[in-house]
Amino acid sequence: MVHRFALSLVFLAGLTLPMLGQDSDQHDKNLDIKSPIGNLHVGDDADAKKIGLPLYPGARLKKGDDDNSNQANLSLLTESFGMKLVVANYVSSASPDKIIDYYRGKLKRYGKVLECRSDKHGGDVDVHDNKDQSKALKCDDNSGPVTELKVGTEDDQHVVSVEPSGTNGETNFALVYVRTRGKSGDI
Repeated sequence: MVHRFALSLVFLAGLTLPMLGQDSDQHDKNLDIKSPIGNLHVGDDADAKKIGLPLYPGARLKKGDDDNSNQANLSLLTESFGMKLVVANYVSSASPDKIIDYYRGKLKRYGKVLECRSDKHGGDVDVHDNKDQSKALKCDDNSGPVTELKVGTEDDQHVVSVEPSGTNGETNFALVYVRTRGKSGDI
């Protein structure tokens, strides 16, 4: 029953999130549902601070297609599981190497920083449903144009994904925070 409710909340969020982006004059478009069985938050209220990292000096939010937001804050909490995903995409005139060096230092506060290469874009992350204890992060393929800095475990991770945008000489980067849990633990 709890899983059906959770799936219903995710389905509702999937239907509602596109509607949140229709009013271009409204900022911080959020949906919050609270119930005795679980809570859901869906919104575009993500930023570097909510991810737990400082913003690279001079960086600005990356505009999405049709001025849609390139940031998301999603959390789903029930008695049997919880998940939080916060993503914000930015652009900077700084080189990828400068941004990587900056965030390599900032991520150290969360543990050992793993540096990977990937074909993924915009901070794509894999979220696993671990029934066992947390597993260490690893580089999947370790080839491609995107540099990913990762720290934490599969169920509690900070990721910075950096890629040159090519034609305009700017660097795109995404800041990501992912936290999942089973029946116990905080989000």
